[in-house]
Amino acid sequence: MLTSITEGLLCCLTGKAASLVLPLESSEPADGFESVEVKPGRVLRVRHIIPERQLVATDEQGEEKTGGDSGDEDFNKESNSVHCKRKITVYRDGQLMIENLGDVLHSEILQCQDGDLEPCSTVEVELVNYKDTPSSPDPNPAPPPVPPPLGEQKPAPPPRRRRRKPKRTVVINSERVISSCKGTQSDVALFFVHGVGGSLDIWSSQLDFFSRLGYEVIAPDLAGHGASTAPQIAAAYTFYALAEDLRAIFKRYARKRNILIGHSYGVSFCTFLAHEYPDLVHKVVMINGGGPTALEPSLCSVFQLPPCVLHCLSPCLAWSFLKAGFARQGAKEKQLLKQGNAFNVSPFVLRAMMSGQYWPEGDEVYHAELTAPILLVHGMCDRFVPMDEDQRMAEILLFAFLKVIEEGSHMVMMECPDTVNTLLHEFFLWEPDMTRKDRSKTDSEKTAALRDPLQALKTDRPMDK
Repeated sequence: MLTSITEGLLCCLTGKAASLVLPLESSEPADGFESVEVKPGRVLRVRHIIPERQLVATDEQGEEKTGGDSGDEDFNKESNSVHCKRKITVYRDGQLMIENLGDVLHSEILQCQDGDLEPCSTVEVELVNYKDTPSSPDPNPAPPPVPPPLGEQKPAPPPRRRRRKPKRTVVINSERVISSCKGTQSDVALFFVHGVGGSLDIWSSQLDFFSRLGYEVIAPDLAGHGASTAPQIAAAYTFYALAEDLRAIFKRYARKRNILIGHSYGVSFCTFLAHEYPDLVHKVVMINGGGPTALEPSLCSVFQLPPCVLHCLSPCLAWSFLKAGFARQGAKEKQLLKQGNAFNVSPFVLRAMMSGQYWPEGDEVYHAELTAPILLVHGMCDRFVPMDEDQRMAEILLFAFLKVIEEGSHMVMMECPDTVNTLLHEFFLWEPDMTRKDRSKTDSEKTAALRDPLQALKTDRPMDK
């Protein structure tokens, strides 16, 4: 997503060596914090909040009644089935052609001002039928005929052009059930994933807000961040190693409908999980994640310097991040930067994280294969991620909503928590407003189809390295 140089400035370092670790044998978590051993000797701190809900169900007349587990009933009554079919063609010169062959939801690029309690609605979509739309243009149209010169009887034949052969063709054909996710539904879980140099503390406003609304929230510290263990081997911080850690966390806490929220480098891990578990990932939120490009570390980066040099440069890096990561550089922003364990990693972890950002599979085709609805949140003042990268992401994704917050920067969820929380909550409650004629599946069949992935989740194989 981000380049190694810009993403690395996320790490406002204090130069501390190893992170603290909560006791593994602690059975009763304090304030929602737990210690999860994803691998032998590899322990992650996780904040897991299960609020006490007053579950609400509706009867046949539409009146509310309390008590019981209303998650399944609400899901079956409010769900909408969306047909997703698209053809992705990759040519040898790198050109990508995407043809939507089924029902597709389109959205607009909307803007929201900081502090606006009722931002632009995320449900302004239109249903487009491919049969009613004009056919896709030919990528290699034949040139127009050349008029014959004066004095000649026969026109010169047009030059022949060979039709390009695609290098790769991918066809996505699936039926998704998209429903409104309320905090009163016990089958909904929210996963928050931070980026390089951060911790789960950057999500404090979001975790408190959504847990008060009744949502079950899960937010882990990546290895070497926050209060998780910090292995002193570089291989522990590659993309694949961190992705396996988050896979273990996801398998441990996943419900029937899971919403992934990622920031910066954390967006890549959310993309990976959504691609691996399409039937379990209900919706995805990408906050300042950048364009749909494969990850590759920069060989000419300041973060390739030895850890001792990075330790000496940490004050400069901290100031650079404060200037580029926040729209303003006042006392409030400095306090947000220093609070908790956020942006407190060792130089060794920083260097290993930047060198381990290698994920060649995460290209445009990989992102175009996602079928879950995705909300893109971009801070207008972000100096790390240009606007055109998130716009490109919105073009590649199948169901994409791009929201721009004018007063926010890279750390928009900390700068404008009220606006971000409102946007996310609207997206969680959104469902497509359409009428489907071919509703052949019954409610019981839909529920059974959703339970099958949960069984497969417990027995799936680790990702191939």
